Amino acid sequence: MGNSINMNGKVAIVTGGAGAIGSATARLMAARGARLVVADIAYEAAQAVAAELDEAIAVELDLEQEGSIEAMVAQAVDHFGRLDVLHNNAALLDAEVARADGNIEEMGTALWDRTYAINVRGTMIACRAVLPHLRKSRGNIVNTVSNLALQGHIIQAAYSSSKAAIIQMTRAIAASHGLDGVRCNAVAPGMTMTPGLREAFPPPLLKAVESETLREHLGVPEDIAEAVAFLASDAARNITGQVLVADGGCASHVPGIAQFRSFFSGDIS
Repeated sequence: MGNSINMNGKVAIVTGGAGAIGSATARLMAARGARLVVADIAYEAAQAVAAELDEAIAVELDLEQEGSIEAMVAQAVDHFGRLDVLHNNAALLDAEVARADGNIEEMGTALWDRTYAINVRGTMIACRAVLPHLRKSRGNIVNTVSNLALQGHIIQAAYSSSKAAIIQMTRAIAASHGLDGVRCNAVAPGMTMTPGLREAFPPPLLKAVESETLREHLGVPEDIAEAVAFLASDAARNITGQVLVADGGCASHVPGIAQFRSFFSGDIS
């Protein structure tokens, strides 16, 4: 297979490409030879990321608008002549929404509907728009989900359930389009140390989550980018319909591992 992890000549769309994980992924794919479409609702920030890369364009994307999603795909194909990878990374993540996204009993219908409109409906439309092009290139889709889609929590019921829906969408696309040569996978990050997270999340809760990882510290955007770029490359040609959990091991162990560590080290009685 040679150096099958490279992406030489491939064209990739990264949605949410101006954010921490999206921009890290765009930079890594570009470093491995891909040509990039950096798509984000924050157009000027997307332009700044695209300007760093050798062959890249920025596209303004509003996942609540079907026409905006379809225009993104059309611009990618018009500019580069082909499409090989769609990384669905954009999601409704702003701090105000996160604070309001609690448990079901307290859930506002408008917040629920908007979360699903952006995260699920927007992702579906993007997948639908790229599939004819990916059949031609035998390309693939990588969706960003979350380890919260695989576990219960007392917060973020709308976000976590929307990401669970994307996992099932991932499997459905893999099953229905595999014989067309199209792969579809998902990456499930855990809590990832982005600038926004560091600013918005209470330090005691960050420390609590970090204590549940099986590494020394929380992951960073570049860790997630590596997982996405691997799945998008030919090195993963036999992987489809899967969820790669990139959460530092948080989802892999019994509850309360931090307390067990403390007990057996003699820190608690």
